[in-house]
Amino acid sequence: MKDTVKDLKERRSIKKYQDRQIEEEDLQEILRAGMNAPTGMGMQSPVMAVIQDKETILKLSKMNAKFLGNESIDPFYGAPTVIVVLADKNRPTYVEDGSLVMGNLMNAAHALGIGSCWIHRAKQEFESEEGRELLRQWGIEGDYAGIGHCILGYQDGETPKAKPRKEHYIYRV
Repeated sequence: MKDTVKDLKERRSIKKYQDRQIEEEDLQEILRAGMNAPTGMGMQSPVMAVIQDKETILKLSKMNAKFLGNESIDPFYGAPTVIVVLADKNRPTYVEDGSLVMGNLMNAAHALGIGSCWIHRAKQEFESEEGRELLRQWGIEGDYAGIGHCILGYQDGETPKAKPRKEHYIYRV
């Protein structure tokens, strides 16, 4: 149990990756952790699209950069795996459900020695016609909203230091 708490405290967003794919066994463990995230009323509104194809990742990166307003960068930092988390907009807890999946993915990755980072703008990407077309191509049907991209890969370099925790983070009543 103490290892879990240690992992939760030590996980950081990784923004520099080695140029090698993560092991399939580790990917499957990470995905199982995502599938076991709590969801409102146990309705499991999220779905995950796993992308490891460089061409598709590049396409998503360009779409994401466009919504960021800086098309000259790679918002995915060269990560070899991207998991797009989407959730069914018809569930009242879809944002929370998808966010919990994202948290589980990142924490499981850290526990396995794999770097991760939550990349935003999935909402805008998959509201666009280009994004909806990608979902159709991937066989994802329904009224899904993009929650986030969980990028994964083996870290290249030092682990970023944690920022000091702010004062008044906790109020006891």
